[in-house]
Amino acid sequence: MSTKDANQDKKLEKADLTEVIKQLKVDPKTGLSAAEVSKRREKYGANELTTKEKSFASQVLHAFMGPISYMIELAAIVSAIIGHWDDFIIILVLLLFNVTIEVWQNHKASSALAALKKGLAPQAIVLRDGKFQNIPARELVPGDIIKIRLGMVVPADVRLIDGEYASIDQAALTGESLPVTKKVGDGAYSGSIVKQGEMLGVVIATGSNTFFGRTAKLVASAGSVGHAQKAMFQIGNFLIVVAVILAAIMVACQVYRDIVVTDTWGLKSALNILEFVLVLLVASIPVAMPTVFSVTLALGAVNLSKQKAIVSKLSSIEEMAGIDILCSDKTGTLTKNQLTLGKATLINAADDQDCIFTGALASQRENHDAIDDAIIAAVKNPADLHKWHVDKFIPFDPVTKRTETHAHNDQGEVLYASKGAPQVIIDLAKPSAAETAKIQQAVADLANHGYRALAVAKSTDQGKTWQVLGILSMFDPPRDDSKKTIKNALDNKINVKMITGDDTAIAIETARQLGMGTKILNAADVFPENFDPDHVPERIVNIIEEADGFARVFPEHKYAIVKALQQKGHIVAMTGDGVNDAPALKQADCGTAVQGATEAARSAAALILTAPGLSVITTAIKEARKIFKRITAYTIYRVALTMTIMFLVVLSSIIFKFQPLTAVAIVMMSLLDDLPIMSIAYDNTAVGTKPMRWRMSHVLTTSTILGIFSVIQSMLILSVGYSLVNHHDTFGWLDMVNQSQLQTIMFIQIVSAGCLMLFVCRAEKWFFERPFPAKILLLATCSTQIITILMCFFGWLVPAISLETIAFVWGYNIIWMFIMNIIKLTVDRHLNKD
Repeated sequence: MSTKDANQDKKLEKADLTEVIKQLKVDPKTGLSAAEVSKRREKYGANELTTKEKSFASQVLHAFMGPISYMIELAAIVSAIIGHWDDFIIILVLLLFNVTIEVWQNHKASSALAALKKGLAPQAIVLRDGKFQNIPARELVPGDIIKIRLGMVVPADVRLIDGEYASIDQAALTGESLPVTKKVGDGAYSGSIVKQGEMLGVVIATGSNTFFGRTAKLVASAGSVGHAQKAMFQIGNFLIVVAVILAAIMVACQVYRDIVVTDTWGLKSALNILEFVLVLLVASIPVAMPTVFSVTLALGAVNLSKQKAIVSKLSSIEEMAGIDILCSDKTGTLTKNQLTLGKATLINAADDQDCIFTGALASQRENHDAIDDAIIAAVKNPADLHKWHVDKFIPFDPVTKRTETHAHNDQGEVLYASKGAPQVIIDLAKPSAAETAKIQQAVADLANHGYRALAVAKSTDQGKTWQVLGILSMFDPPRDDSKKTIKNALDNKINVKMITGDDTAIAIETARQLGMGTKILNAADVFPENFDPDHVPERIVNIIEEADGFARVFPEHKYAIVKALQQKGHIVAMTGDGVNDAPALKQADCGTAVQGATEAARSAAALILTAPGLSVITTAIKEARKIFKRITAYTIYRVALTMTIMFLVVLSSIIFKFQPLTAVAIVMMSLLDDLPIMSIAYDNTAVGTKPMRWRMSHVLTTSTILGIFSVIQSMLILSVGYSLVNHHDTFGWLDMVNQSQLQTIMFIQIVSAGCLMLFVCRAEKWFFERPFPAKILLLATCSTQIITILMCFFGWLVPAISLETIAFVWGYNIIWMFIMNIIKLTVDRHLNKD
């Protein structure tokens, strides 16, 4: 459908009903003809959501892209060119493993639009060629005359043209806490539910052009690139730059040596250079980093599931640690989504229960109307209601705006009870001027606080005279744990903004009760008509940032609010439970679907709560901050170790013309140092008291400095070892026969130094201070180090060296562990000054 047609649909939402019928060219008495339906279906398409889905092949192809993937792929190509097939197979397996994880995650994320499709009504009652008939809802076209009635899901956007009234629940679409009474001329949205009444309507929009469909479009366009993904790209790009510079230096030195110094350049020299480039490429790749990130987050997700928070998007854990703004839906999220009676204002009633009991008599239990249910539930002695036998019940309708019950008891007493809009009850009972003033003042006070007012009256003379008993106040109360949760959020430096479809007065009163800011703005006063939610002007962005919340919002408003806050550099969480929340949930850095959320909201969310209330979020944020600390520590450690290996390979080849590590040894080193990290999700970590986000300058500076000193550490022992090999000498316990044994020493030196560096990186201060490493991390680390020692002592995959030599290397590394800790503390102190 064209943009012109879509704009036409929006005009039909507000146009006069006669004009709507005229523009749609339909006779309300006979409906559209079969021929006209066929033409319109060709023009407008089916009444369903259209989505663009990535093919499986394109998802797989995309997974092979990115800095780290490119480095792994290049290393695999070089190893194949020079015939190192064992290197090629190991590298290829790691690449395929990383790709599999990414494709699986993307597949899970594509379910949001499918859930929105499921939300559309499957059947519709339509008038065509003068006859009503049941058809699949997908076959509706603009101009169709349809019937909606109790229990039906509205199948398309309509304007109501005939019938007394319909009570429609559109909470999942607009966030309004109460069903809305619709009459002739009003509109009803696709996906809303008819609670009472029966009416005819003319279809004004179908499929993606409905209010529901525009929500789906926002879900399709929503989505932010995860900060963890950005961090991975920055790390990858950083290592590529370093690797390219070092490779250029190494190749230049080798070519100069072969052409100028020795004049021995040939095919063998070229292959030797390629072999050195391969080793450098493998050294520059943090091969297990994507896997360690995913596994660490997955283990964290398991832990969160025990806290009643299901993670559907792993990166949301890392995003959660940096949340500084929480946009919370009101109805059903901060509040119970359950009408409750407040304190009654008494006019002629003996007490509160007198007023409530009469109001309950004027209610009908069978309909399960939200207002009636709330009043009946407030009666202290429900059995007393059964003492009165209902002779007649007159239901609420938009004209009379009240209900009325005629009842009698076994003693022959007759009682007429009525409840409804205060002004209607005043007109019915004709109270004194003083009573009228009291009623009007009570209604005004309740309105200012966002409460709904309902007047109750009774008659004991069969309706000849009426007496106003009082005013009942009704509201949707906050959840029991919401106030505490918001306080916890504020204590953790998280600003909470309320986003609701309810009226401003209701939102302000709810915010006041919860201890939130009360600068709640009406969305219509903030956003101009037909604004672009993807391009919000800077003036409005500033208003959004300063406000405490927004009322009367539509899905595009919620989406724009989240995107504007992200534009200002905030990491935003959004909670919600309805279809109307889905676009904002998907756009948010951490969309959270609360318990009882619709399928569309759950599918768009990254975090799904299975326990009522928001208290789980506070727990989840604390857990996320712990996990983020662990990932940051791992990243610093891994980049530092990668820098060590790269510089060691290049400096050794230039200074000693010696390759200290083979490609397979480097991969084995990475695995032996990274495997224990899989248990890092269980490590003991102090909880951060403020939002945590990637500070790449801090991470890369710290890791680079640690890497440089680690190179010095390795080069010192390599220099001594190389001298001993060439002079057939001994130094203390170092006793070597050939260069292969020196390679073994460098292998165990870097593996053990990497292990010890991990404990330095995970500590905020000294590695021997609390919080101590978790037992599982210690066990995993000790296991890999024992394997490394056994490999080097018994000569498994590497030439054997003596136990004394192994002990010497470990003693040397432990001394350096203290030196590295001092260096890290100095760097942290300097960087944290900012």
